[in-house]
Amino acid sequence: MQREADLYPPLKAHFEARGLIVKGEIGAADLVAMGGADPVIVEMKLKFSLALYHQAIARLAVTPQVYLAVLRPEGRAARRMIKENTALSRRLGLGLLTVRARDGHVEVLAEPGPYAPRLSKPKRARLAAEFARRQGDPNAGGATRHGLVTGYRQDALRCAAYLAEYGAARGAAVARDTGVPVATRIMADNHYGWFRRVETGVYALTPEGQRGLSDWDGALPD
Repeated sequence: MQREADLYPPLKAHFEARGLIVKGEIGAADLVAMGGADPVIVEMKLKFSLALYHQAIARLAVTPQVYLAVLRPEGRAARRMIKENTALSRRLGLGLLTVRARDGHVEVLAEPGPYAPRLSKPKRARLAAEFARRQGDPNAGGATRHGLVTGYRQDALRCAAYLAEYGAARGAAVARDTGVPVATRIMADNHYGWFRRVETGVYALTPEGQRGLSDWDGALPD
């Protein structure tokens, strides 16, 4: 099964099993099924593409019962591809079907219908926490993820700047004087290699930390 037309017979059988009458190439649609409250339209392609989504969205002007149908992906990236396209189809109000190459098995991954997003409270809380933690606006919107100034990095820079000015210090003192309540944890975790523990609870700046202060000059608001 390597031709788009090969998808049609198993899809036709699938909708006929639902009690619908199926015909191919009606108007601009690849497959149309009648017999329910609304016509069913299926747009077929061998793989996911932006053009396929454009076609399916255009068919929503005719009926809310619109499906995408593709040859089921295989290989290392297949699971992620299916998951992401299933989510996208649901958000667009489209149904999604896959047809397995070896036996024509049709799997329904999404049914057409209005999408009501479920808010993730943990993700929303993380967004708000990072926004509150970030001081100033050091990143241009649209920048790449590499080299972004995060609230965590700003806190680490405050700790490093304190040690650069005052020398080795206890974590409690750094936390108190910099206003970074998790200063001890940041220096102990040493995510950037900027800190060195000289004794229990006492930390000093490493040469990497000195370079970090230079490299990230301007990441903290004045």
